[in-house]
Amino acid sequence: MATNILMPALSPTMTEGTLARWLKKEGDTVKSGDILAEIETDKATMEFEAVDEGVLGKILVPDGSEGVKVNAPIGIMIEEGEAVPSGATNGAAKGGEGNTSPSGSPALEAVKDSGGKVAGAAEQPVPAPQPKGSAAPAASSGGGSNGRVFASPLARRMAEQAGIDLGAVQGSGPNGRIVKADIEAAQKGGGAAKPAAAQPAAAPAAAPQAEAPKPAPKAPAITAPHKAIPNSSMRKVIARRLSESKQTVPHFYVSMDIQLDALLKLRADLNARAPKDGAGAFKLSVNDLVIKAAAATLRKFPNVNATWTDDAIIQYDDVDISVAVSIPEGLITPIVRKADQKGLATISNEMKDLAARAKSGKLKPEEFQGGGFSISNMGMFGVKDFAAIINPPQAGILAVSAGEQRPVVKDGALAVATVMTCTLSVDHRVVDGALAAEWLASFKKTVEDPLSLML
Repeated sequence: MATNILMPALSPTMTEGTLARWLKKEGDTVKSGDILAEIETDKATMEFEAVDEGVLGKILVPDGSEGVKVNAPIGIMIEEGEAVPSGATNGAAKGGEGNTSPSGSPALEAVKDSGGKVAGAAEQPVPAPQPKGSAAPAASSGGGSNGRVFASPLARRMAEQAGIDLGAVQGSGPNGRIVKADIEAAQKGGGAAKPAAAQPAAAPAAAPQAEAPKPAPKAPAITAPHKAIPNSSMRKVIARRLSESKQTVPHFYVSMDIQLDALLKLRADLNARAPKDGAGAFKLSVNDLVIKAAAATLRKFPNVNATWTDDAIIQYDDVDISVAVSIPEGLITPIVRKADQKGLATISNEMKDLAARAKSGKLKPEEFQGGGFSISNMGMFGVKDFAAIINPPQAGILAVSAGEQRPVVKDGALAVATVMTCTLSVDHRVVDGALAAEWLASFKKTVEDPLSLML
């Protein structure tokens, strides 16, 4: 039976993506777990695994297609010897143009079954009532029409290891496929996530309709010589998230000057003792020690390692620190997990690996999604001081500037010390001003007495 291959949602913020290139050709045999294509998301270029076995019968979205909506059909999977259903068309929606489905979404014309519904596509609620006789079928479970159980390769491995019968698990992925979250829910005894029940087509309005948003003001016409650089998916997401952060999160800022001489001496001593090659080799940067110092401080002040919700403030058990890394397309924040429990050498090597893979677009989703606190270090650019924008839903971000020699007063006498200015931006709904000041004072004490990091 022919089924559509749908554009996957590879990150929580992804609504559309670019199909960078197909790694399989039409007519190729596909096994579960094979890499079908490379998808450019709002954060990175990621590999898209096949969840079913069969033959790639038709490619609907060619290489390089931009603006492909999540859950839009991008290809057709058929069984060995089966013909591609008539009605399959090529072409991709780009910038909102191209073929349009009957619902008006900028997707490709999908292959339909005899009942007029998209074959293999997840049912989506629609605002308008359906014509008589075209009611949506009940949501399917993980089993296919031929008795097969549709599950991701990771879900299959997890189920096998946990002794879970996939046939008894309700899939929450596209087309009812079983994914990692379903297996985790089954392991906890809470049952797999179940799809929400479809709303009645003619249900009465429960609340007044929201007021239609006002159209955005048009940009002024540009008459001067210029070139237009299209916004990438990442740049659009950065613009949206940072705008939302500044508009909806009440930022509060606290700054302190911190002396670095003791930390720089410790760094030089440890690097001099480090193996130059082999498994134990490392070379510490100032940023590595800042990450460790911030993690140790967050462990002392768990109420800063938190997130605001309308019902409760969520305090995280683990200290997972997101570190801003600049890449050609914008900015990404790989995460050092449980940073307070790791040694300096481990943090250093892990951060170098994450930064290198971030710049090549090879990070996995779990390596940049999440985190409870962020660090943005612009010291390498000679920046004297700055205030960073909070990365929602986190409640704090530390802006680290360049260390420079400045005059300071020590024991009543003028002296010279290496000083950096750090600014802590906090969500004032979660962190009050006094708490922010206490956190930054404790961080300052740790940096100026870095031997405490070795304890």
